[in-house]
Amino acid sequence: MKRIIPVALAVMAVTAAACKQKRAMPQDNYYPTLKVELQDKTLQTNYSASIKGKQDVDVYPQITGTITNICITEGARVHRGQSLFIIDQVPYRAALETARANKESAAAAVATAQMTLDSKKELFKEKVVSSFDLRSAQNSLQSKKASLDQARADLLSAQNNLSYTVIKSPVDGAAGMITYKKGALVGPSIASPLVSVSDDNEVYAYFSLTEKQIIALSRQNGGAGDLAAAMPAVSLKLSDGSDYDLKGKVDAVSGLVDKSTGAVTVRAVFANPKHILRSGSSGSVVVPVVSKNCIVIPQSATYELQDKYFVYKVVSGKTQSAEIKIMDLNDGKNYIVESGLKQGDVIIADGAGLLKEGMPVSTQKPKAEVNKK
Repeated sequence: MKRIIPVALAVMAVTAAACKQKRAMPQDNYYPTLKVELQDKTLQTNYSASIKGKQDVDVYPQITGTITNICITEGARVHRGQSLFIIDQVPYRAALETARANKESAAAAVATAQMTLDSKKELFKEKVVSSFDLRSAQNSLQSKKASLDQARADLLSAQNNLSYTVIKSPVDGAAGMITYKKGALVGPSIASPLVSVSDDNEVYAYFSLTEKQIIALSRQNGGAGDLAAAMPAVSLKLSDGSDYDLKGKVDAVSGLVDKSTGAVTVRAVFANPKHILRSGSSGSVVVPVVSKNCIVIPQSATYELQDKYFVYKVVSGKTQSAEIKIMDLNDGKNYIVESGLKQGDVIIADGAGLLKEGMPVSTQKPKAEVNKK
């Protein structure tokens, strides 16, 4: 009995599938048709995009020390030059005072060496000292001057190091999360930045097009050398499905095709005055493609075979397959046909995948459907 049940279930499943297929077949061999006409069409094509601030800056310390103060809150709006963190200044103030003292000492040594040289010159004129003594005094002065230059450089370095204890924002924008807290020992080699600041007054939306799509867009824009300048304004659809209220502009198209993906990176820029868009978020860039006097058919009217696209024409009441060439750009619902169809052709508008060559079809709706109306 246990062996019979699975067989019975399988028979029932096959029977149900057959009934379902039978119900799916159109009544009286009726298929909706479409008469091919020339028209103007704008296809809205969506491309997944990643959004980044116009300038995203990771803030790292330039000196080593302990964080003594955090001057901002996470996520705050900051302006360029605003203090973000304070690193313990005590050792760097001490180093600065030492550098100043060394510089003063070196300056005094130079002055002494200069007086010695002047004295040696007078004595040399009187032939009291030898030329060796004079050259020794000159060399000593030169050495003291070099020491003074080194002391000045050390002083400048100490001043810079002290200034680096106050870490400031390099740009206007929004601060991210703060990685290190007060009391943490940080330095230039830390693994993560202290904070990231994103200049999001304008944002970039990065998306990719295939090489074929780039060629198609170039043709649409008359083979423009500067494709970015020739492309129309684009829209942005946010991750929640809503439309961003400002239009954007494609401002850069990569001149190289990624060898691993065969894609070309494209960048669109959007104004972000209300700071709705955040760096790191995602969305879809909507690119309009305008075609004049073209043939547009629904994708449901086609079927694909070995990377080629076909439709069924209705000729003398029977199906006749025809290969078509379509534009590489589409909106996910319609195709623009570049060749294979002409104005006045009648094609099956839906269900082409269920048909066969030479199959009789009816273009008249069944009476039952007409009566329903």
